[in-house]
Amino acid sequence: MKKLRILFVILKRTKADHIILGFVAFLFLVAAVIQAVEPDINHYGTALWYCYAVISTAGFGDVVAVTFIGKFCSVLLTIYSLFVIAIATGVVVSFYGQIVEMQQKETMTMFMDKLEHLPELSKEELAAISEKVRKFR
Repeated sequence: MKKLRILFVILKRTKADHIILGFVAFLFLVAAVIQAVEPDINHYGTALWYCYAVISTAGFGDVVAVTFIGKFCSVLLTIYSLFVIAIATGVVVSFYGQIVEMQQKETMTMFMDKLEHLPELSKEELAAISEKVRKFR
């Protein structure tokens, strides 16, 4: 649950939540269009199920688009979902990379600060620095 919350924070900070919300709105719009134009899809829930099958590329086959508009909307939905997944994944990976880079810089800054004040450090602090240096070799 904590990781999901972190994911939502990342998406919100990077404004990628707008992309996802736009995608969800498009999904509901396409479901309405599919329900309106497809003769075998008479319920909105069935249209949403069809959209899920299109997005997940599962293609269960229980509901199929037969009209040109239905097929065209299916293609648009597939392409849009691929872009949204790629963008969201890239945003999250980039954000985590920036966090790791900041942590490395912070660690290096603290280490350099200790080296600058070497004569003032206690024997325990000197031993800890010496141990860290040995680990890097």
